[in-house]
Amino acid sequence: MRALEALLDFLLPPACAGCGAAHAGGFPLCAPCDAQLPRRDEPVATHPSLDACIVAVEFRGAIEDWIHRFKYPRPGIAGIDVASGAVARALALEAAMRAPAPRPDLVIPIPLHPRRLRARGFNPAGLLTHHLACALDLPQDARTLRRVRDTPSQTGLDRRGRRSNLRNAFSCARHVPPSIWLVDDVVTTGSTLAEAARVLRRCGALRIVGIALAATPAGRFGA
Repeated sequence: MRALEALLDFLLPPACAGCGAAHAGGFPLCAPCDAQLPRRDEPVATHPSLDACIVAVEFRGAIEDWIHRFKYPRPGIAGIDVASGAVARALALEAAMRAPAPRPDLVIPIPLHPRRLRARGFNPAGLLTHHLACALDLPQDARTLRRVRDTPSQTGLDRRGRRSNLRNAFSCARHVPPSIWLVDDVVTTGSTLAEAARVLRRCGALRIVGIALAATPAGRFGA
Protein backbone atom coordinates (compact mmCIF):
# COMPACT_ATOMS: atom_id res chain seq x y z
CA MET A 1 0.00 0.00 0.00
CA ARG A 2 2.70 2.52 0.98
CA ALA A 3 4.81 1.60 -2.07
CA LEU A 4 1.79 2.22 -4.32
CA GLU A 5 1.22 5.59 -2.66
CA ALA A 6 4.83 6.55 -3.35
CA LEU A 7 4.49 5.53 -6.99
CA LEU A 8 1.31 7.57 -7.43
CA ASP A 9 2.96 10.50 -5.69
CA PHE A 10 5.76 10.33 -8.24
CA LEU A 11 3.59 9.88 -11.33
CA LEU A 12 0.77 12.35 -10.69
CA PRO A 13 1.22 15.94 -11.93
CA PRO A 14 1.95 18.61 -9.29
CA ALA A 15 -1.27 19.82 -7.70
CA CYS A 16 -2.29 21.20 -4.32
CA ALA A 17 -3.21 18.38 -1.96
CA GLY A 18 -5.91 20.59 -0.48
CA CYS A 19 -7.80 22.27 -3.30
CA GLY A 20 -6.38 20.46 -6.34
CA ALA A 21 -5.15 23.64 -8.03
CA ALA A 22 -2.06 23.43 -10.22
CA HIS A 23 0.88 23.95 -7.94
CA ALA A 24 4.61 23.69 -8.58
CA GLY A 25 5.98 24.51 -5.13
CA GLY A 26 7.94 22.08 -2.97
CA PHE A 27 5.24 21.94 -0.26
CA PRO A 28 2.20 19.77 -1.15
CA LEU A 29 -0.25 22.63 -0.47
CA CYS A 30 -0.62 25.81 -2.50
CA ALA A 31 0.03 29.15 -0.80
CA PRO A 32 -3.62 29.87 0.15
CA CYS A 33 -4.15 26.37 1.63
CA ASP A 34 -0.79 26.47 3.34
CA ALA A 35 -1.63 29.82 4.93
CA GLN A 36 -4.67 28.24 6.62
CA LEU A 37 -2.55 25.78 8.61
CA PRO A 38 -2.22 26.77 12.30
CA ARG A 39 1.58 27.00 12.42
CA ARG A 40 3.26 26.72 15.79
CA ASP A 41 6.58 28.55 15.83
CA GLU A 42 7.49 28.13 19.50
CA PRO A 43 8.64 24.79 20.95
CA VAL A 44 6.26 22.78 23.10
CA ALA A 45 6.97 23.17 26.82
CA THR A 46 9.44 20.45 27.75
CA HIS A 47 9.54 17.65 30.29
CA PRO A 48 12.90 17.22 32.09
CA SER A 49 13.64 14.05 30.12
CA LEU A 50 13.52 16.03 26.84
CA ASP A 51 15.83 18.83 25.76
CA ALA A 52 13.21 20.22 23.36
CA CYS A 53 10.06 19.28 21.51
CA ILE A 54 9.44 20.81 18.09
CA VAL A 55 6.17 20.59 16.14
CA ALA A 56 5.07 22.17 12.89
CA VAL A 57 1.43 23.02 13.64
CA GLU A 58 -1.28 22.99 16.27
CA PHE A 59 -3.69 20.08 16.17
CA ARG A 60 -6.86 21.96 15.31
CA GLY A 61 -8.95 22.84 12.29
CA ALA A 62 -8.13 21.23 8.96
CA ILE A 63 -4.93 19.69 10.27
CA GLU A 64 -6.95 17.27 12.40
CA ASP A 65 -8.45 15.77 9.25
CA TRP A 66 -5.09 15.58 7.46
CA ILE A 67 -3.44 13.73 10.32
CA HIS A 68 -6.43 11.45 10.94
CA ARG A 69 -6.42 10.42 7.28
CA PHE A 70 -2.67 9.76 7.47
CA LYS A 71 -2.93 7.67 10.64
CA TYR A 72 -6.17 5.81 9.91
CA PRO A 73 -6.48 5.07 6.18
CA ARG A 74 -9.45 3.09 4.97
CA PRO A 75 -8.68 -0.55 4.08
CA GLY A 76 -7.81 -1.62 0.56
CA ILE A 77 -7.52 0.54 -2.54
CA ALA A 78 -9.95 3.03 -1.03
CA GLY A 79 -7.35 3.77 1.63
CA ILE A 80 -4.76 5.09 -0.81
CA ASP A 81 -4.41 8.73 0.23
CA VAL A 82 -1.39 10.33 -1.39
CA ALA A 83 -2.38 13.80 -0.22
CA SER A 84 -2.44 13.14 3.53
CA GLY A 85 0.87 11.29 3.38
CA ALA A 86 2.50 14.14 1.47
CA VAL A 87 1.24 16.72 3.96
CA ALA A 88 2.38 14.63 6.94
CA ARG A 89 5.86 14.13 5.51
CA ALA A 90 6.23 17.81 4.69
CA LEU A 91 5.15 18.88 8.18
CA ALA A 92 7.54 16.39 9.79
CA LEU A 93 10.42 17.79 7.74
CA GLU A 94 9.35 21.35 8.58
CA ALA A 95 9.50 20.56 12.29
CA ALA A 96 12.83 18.77 11.96
CA MET A 97 14.40 21.71 10.14
CA ARG A 98 13.63 23.90 13.17
CA ALA A 99 15.15 21.48 15.69
CA PRO A 100 18.05 22.92 17.68
CA ALA A 101 21.58 21.88 16.75
CA PRO A 102 23.43 19.59 16.72
CA ARG A 103 22.13 17.04 14.25
CA PRO A 104 21.18 13.79 15.94
CA ASP A 105 23.25 10.63 15.92
CA LEU A 106 20.08 8.58 15.48
CA VAL A 107 16.37 9.06 14.68
CA ILE A 108 13.96 6.77 16.56
CA PRO A 109 10.17 6.51 16.26
CA ILE A 110 7.75 6.04 19.13
CA PRO A 111 6.92 2.35 18.63
CA LEU A 112 3.57 0.63 18.57
CA HIS A 113 3.00 -2.53 20.56
CA PRO A 114 3.36 -5.54 18.20
CA ARG A 115 -0.34 -6.37 18.58
CA ARG A 116 -1.37 -2.88 17.49
CA LEU A 117 1.21 -2.87 14.72
CA ARG A 118 -0.23 -6.09 13.30
CA ALA A 119 -3.76 -4.70 13.48
CA ARG A 120 -2.88 -1.39 11.82
CA GLY A 121 -0.27 -2.65 9.38
CA PHE A 122 2.13 0.27 9.81
CA ASN A 123 3.47 2.67 12.40
CA PRO A 124 2.79 6.34 11.48
CA ALA A 125 5.75 7.52 13.56
CA GLY A 126 7.89 4.93 11.81
CA LEU A 127 6.94 6.28 8.39
CA LEU A 128 7.78 9.83 9.49
CA THR A 129 11.10 8.66 10.92
CA HIS A 130 12.01 6.93 7.67
CA HIS A 131 11.17 10.04 5.67
CA LEU A 132 13.26 12.32 7.90
CA ALA A 133 16.21 9.94 7.89
CA CYS A 134 16.19 9.67 4.09
CA ALA A 135 15.58 13.37 3.46
CA LEU A 136 18.28 14.55 5.89
CA ASP A 137 20.73 11.66 5.49
CA LEU A 138 20.47 10.56 9.12
CA PRO A 139 20.73 7.08 10.64
CA GLN A 140 17.47 5.58 11.84
CA ASP A 141 16.53 2.70 14.12
CA ALA A 142 13.00 1.37 14.53
CA ARG A 143 13.95 -1.69 16.61
CA THR A 144 15.95 -0.49 19.62
CA LEU A 145 13.04 1.21 21.40
CA ARG A 146 10.26 -1.31 21.98
CA ARG A 147 6.73 -1.06 23.31
CA VAL A 148 6.51 -3.98 25.68
CA ARG A 149 3.15 -3.23 27.26
CA ASP A 150 -0.02 -2.82 25.21
CA THR A 151 -1.36 0.22 27.05
CA PRO A 152 -5.01 1.29 26.79
CA SER A 153 -5.76 4.35 24.70
CA GLN A 154 -4.62 7.67 26.15
CA THR A 155 -7.78 9.39 24.89
CA GLY A 156 -9.75 10.97 27.70
CA LEU A 157 -7.01 10.60 30.32
CA ASP A 158 -5.64 13.60 32.18
CA ARG A 159 -1.90 14.25 32.56
CA ARG A 160 -1.52 12.07 35.65
CA GLY A 161 -3.55 9.27 34.07
CA ARG A 162 -1.44 9.35 30.93
CA ARG A 163 1.79 9.11 32.91
CA SER A 164 0.46 6.20 34.94
CA ASN A 165 -0.87 4.47 31.82
CA LEU A 166 2.58 4.57 30.18
CA ARG A 167 4.66 3.45 33.14
CA ASN A 168 6.98 0.61 32.08
CA ALA A 169 5.48 0.64 28.58
CA PHE A 170 8.86 0.88 26.80
CA SER A 171 12.15 -0.97 26.86
CA CYS A 172 15.47 -0.32 25.14
CA ALA A 173 17.23 -3.23 23.44
CA ARG A 174 20.77 -1.83 23.34
CA HIS A 175 23.03 1.10 24.12
CA VAL A 176 22.16 4.21 22.08
CA PRO A 177 24.34 7.14 20.95
CA PRO A 178 24.31 10.46 22.81
CA SER A 179 22.05 12.55 20.56
CA ILE A 180 18.57 11.30 19.59
CA TRP A 181 15.56 12.63 17.70
CA LEU A 182 12.43 10.91 19.04
CA VAL A 183 9.60 11.07 16.48
CA ASP A 184 5.84 10.94 17.09
CA ASP A 185 2.78 12.20 15.21
CA VAL A 186 0.74 14.28 17.71
CA VAL A 187 1.78 15.60 21.13
CA THR A 188 -0.96 16.12 23.74
CA THR A 189 0.57 16.21 27.22
CA GLY A 190 3.90 14.79 26.07
CA SER A 191 3.66 11.80 28.38
CA THR A 192 4.51 9.30 25.63
CA LEU A 193 7.62 11.18 24.49
CA ALA A 194 8.69 11.78 28.08
CA GLU A 195 8.44 8.13 29.11
CA ALA A 196 10.24 6.94 25.97
CA ALA A 197 12.97 9.55 26.50
CA ARG A 198 13.40 8.44 30.10
CA VAL A 199 14.05 4.88 28.93
CA LEU A 200 16.49 6.01 26.22
CA ARG A 201 18.47 8.05 28.74
CA ARG A 202 19.00 4.91 30.79
CA CYS A 203 20.53 3.39 27.64
CA GLY A 204 23.05 6.15 27.00
CA ALA A 205 21.20 9.08 25.41
CA LEU A 206 22.36 12.47 26.70
CA ARG A 207 20.35 14.77 24.45
CA ILE A 208 16.84 13.97 23.19
CA VAL A 209 14.70 16.22 21.00
CA GLY A 210 11.09 15.32 20.27
CA ILE A 211 9.89 15.87 16.69
CA ALA A 212 6.18 15.71 15.86
CA LEU A 213 3.68 16.93 13.29
CA ALA A 214 1.39 18.75 15.71
CA ALA A 215 0.60 19.56 19.32
CA THR A 216 -2.84 20.05 20.79
CA PRO A 217 -3.35 23.73 21.70
CA ALA A 218 -3.68 22.86 25.38
CA GLY A 219 -0.93 20.26 25.27
CA ARG A 220 1.67 20.78 28.03
CA PHE A 221 4.17 18.41 29.55
CA GLY A 222 3.50 17.28 33.07
CA ALA A 223 6.19 17.45 35.70
